[in-house]
Amino acid sequence: MKKTLNMLIAAGCLLAAGSTFAAENKLRFGIEALYPPFESKSASGQLEGFDIDLGHAVCAEAKLECSWVETSFDSLIPALQARKFEAINSAMNVTDQRRAAIAFTDSIYQVPNRLIAKADSGLLPDAKSLAGKRVGVLQGSIQENYANAHWAPQGVDVVSYQDQNQVYLDLTSGRLDATLIMAPAGQSGFLAHPDGKGFAFVGEAVKDDKILGEGIAFGLRKDDTALLKQLNEAIAKVKQQGTISALSKKYFGDIDVTVK
Repeated sequence: MKKTLNMLIAAGCLLAAGSTFAAENKLRFGIEALYPPFESKSASGQLEGFDIDLGHAVCAEAKLECSWVETSFDSLIPALQARKFEAINSAMNVTDQRRAAIAFTDSIYQVPNRLIAKADSGLLPDAKSLAGKRVGVLQGSIQENYANAHWAPQGVDVVSYQDQNQVYLDLTSGRLDATLIMAPAGQSGFLAHPDGKGFAFVGEAVKDDKILGEGIAFGLRKDDTALLKQLNEAIAKVKQQGTISALSKKYFGDIDVTVK
């Protein structure tokens, strides 16, 4: 009986620790602020981007005070599990592999993944065209998973980076031949800048629902079921209000991010 009581007390303490922020109507989002137009920092050091505005809109509907905790993309899931924040809000696609580790809200938006290379390179996003070439990807991303599954076994040199900006630097210097990236990030983070001159999206968007996922959502710990319900209700309201469409036009232009 004493052992059972102690176990119940311990479980209660863990539950209380996990719900502290919810009880205070506060929510910490984990992000990597190096991925415009999803999330980055302005010249003054302020966080900005699609996911930042989206987070504020969802928190307003959920009546939560939100803040952000920065970490590298490949550290987001471990940091969530270590309770450094309550939810991931960093353009993270929902995949079976990630579902094995964490829970996800309903999908909020979905973006195409495309290859960037020299406009006159003749390269296409397939293993035959890229054989012997070096393709840069963000470490821990679905683009890395896709390239390693479909291209690396066919002789493509897939190079992983912790910072997408370093990928762009190596692309312009000639150390890379191409990069696979979410289209809006590639457009605003590289192609729209002077360094992107002479580069372009080549070929069509790559497709693999199992690897690339069913859309982008917030990631949560599996035991935070009350928070999951609260956020899903807020997300539904934000969608109904047209906020996703408005933010899409603001940050992505003509790129369709509607969840199919």
